[in-house]
Amino acid sequence: MAMQVNATRMELLKLKKRVNLAVRGHKLLKQKQDELLRVIQEIARKLSNMRKEIEKEFLRALKGFFLARAYQDKISFEASFLLLDTDVDLSMTWKKVMNVTLPEYKKTFKGELISYGFANTSPALDEALKNLMDVFDRLLLLAEMEKSIALLAEEMDRTRRRVNALEYILIPELKGAVRYINMKLAERERETNSRLMRIKDVIRG
Repeated sequence: MAMQVNATRMELLKLKKRVNLAVRGHKLLKQKQDELLRVIQEIARKLSNMRKEIEKEFLRALKGFFLARAYQDKISFEASFLLLDTDVDLSMTWKKVMNVTLPEYKKTFKGELISYGFANTSPALDEALKNLMDVFDRLLLLAEMEKSIALLAEEMDRTRRRVNALEYILIPELKGAVRYINMKLAERERETNSRLMRIKDVIRG
């Protein structure tokens, strides 16, 4: 729908300023959109590789537990985990990337990872626990990156809608209003000149 405007020179100046402001805003938002896309693609590439690595590490940790279980009877194997004296706290902080608030997950480990006796356990269990803890750290990073990419994608979608609104709605409407006022002012100027010429002809006659 065309903008309703008064065809005055003051309104024309205001509209021209709005056009310039909208064009600059569109340019900045387009740059932000392109940068968000670059960051998302970069994280996506890292995610793809990291998932594959974590799957391998997790399988290695599971195999270690199966191997450790093979050296122990069921009761002593399960009892080993009852003796673990560890405490893991998770915390979350925030950081800004492209004006988007992204999470950072941190783990605080307290106690001893291996606190059971060595008499009835195998080295395979020690290795499996260490591998599992390493996978846990990587899983935290994976969760952080997946949440970040989701938040960045939401911001990119909002930015894209603003870019499209400026490019296809606001800027064309503003420029159309400027053309309309220019046309009306030119028409009035021609009418004024025509009246002046008639007045001159009347005075001369």
